[in-house]
Amino acid sequence: MSNPFEHLIPSYVQQFESYIPSKPDDELKRIFGIDHLYRLNNNENFMGPSKKVKEFMQNVNSGLIPVYPNGDSFNLRYTLAEKFGKSPEQFLVGNGSNEVITCVLKAFCEQGDNIITTDQTYAVYEWVAEFSGIEARLTPLDENMAFEPQRILDAIDQHTKIIFICNPNNPTGTFWTKEVMASFLEKVNNRCIVVIDEAYFEYVEASNYANGMYLMEQFPNLVVFRTFSKMYALASLRIGYLVASMDVISLIRKTYVVYSVNSLAQMTAQIAISDDEELIRNTRQMVRDGKKILSDTCSRLNLYHTHGEGNFMMIKVPVPDTLLYKRLIRKGYVIRTMTGFRFPEWIRVSILPVGIMQGFCESLEEVLS
Repeated sequence: MSNPFEHLIPSYVQQFESYIPSKPDDELKRIFGIDHLYRLNNNENFMGPSKKVKEFMQNVNSGLIPVYPNGDSFNLRYTLAEKFGKSPEQFLVGNGSNEVITCVLKAFCEQGDNIITTDQTYAVYEWVAEFSGIEARLTPLDENMAFEPQRILDAIDQHTKIIFICNPNNPTGTFWTKEVMASFLEKVNNRCIVVIDEAYFEYVEASNYANGMYLMEQFPNLVVFRTFSKMYALASLRIGYLVASMDVISLIRKTYVVYSVNSLAQMTAQIAISDDEELIRNTRQMVRDGKKILSDTCSRLNLYHTHGEGNFMMIKVPVPDTLLYKRLIRKGYVIRTMTGFRFPEWIRVSILPVGIMQGFCESLEEVLS
């Protein structure tokens, strides 16, 4: 039966397929008849937030609840500015990274324009563009599963407004070095905005990584995204931010919806960014240990797998990824199927503590055998 209101919806929205999130953990445990469930699908930090954040959360003042939050995250922006040596006016804080993605698209794009990214990366760039009536041009990854600079440059035309570079890339973990990124930005030559999504920045240990915060001083068309959902373990609070040159941020701010970030998220993020050394150190060690266990298992099972940055790994499996999902969830492990990322017969596995990774590896071997 046709929807009587369908004629009110733009054609580009009608063609868009809704994203259906997974069910809550308790419901999944009920459905599959299991008593435990480990999520290896969302790249969350299983270690949880820092000690100071936990202490703050235990003593939250209920008087915050009836009062509107600060409309533009004033205090958090000042803390971020002090942390990174920039002006508070260069930062915008959003309700998760999805909101700041939307802000940038609304600021620069209209129908007839296009954005460019790759075909195997974080899908929200493509989604937000498409349901806004903006063409998303998708270039292929190179043979090393990394963004390919020349293919992106070749796709630019007079209607290109934004290029999205996920660095390191989710889901492959590949990244551009300082030299590659600087060369690319020089060739773009301010023809459009370049967004570097650094959601997994705090996990990167490679010394030659292209830190967008530094490159911004040389390339004023650069916008950097970062988040508190990954390393800082504040995923449920939905808070991310962008930083850009004054010329660019003044334009993005026109589309920014104030009061979208709640007080608890703002205050918690401010504590998290001020107390992160121990958390980052311990989490990186957990990831190193977990990756070794998973990589050793994959090598023993002759499974091709990635060795990128970030708190996740990709594995090519000899069965349909959706079938493997169903088999593993019955053993208490949720993985990310990669068909939706245009990686059929691959899975992405978030790295958790050693004991959990050992249990997962045992279950993976049992299922595949």
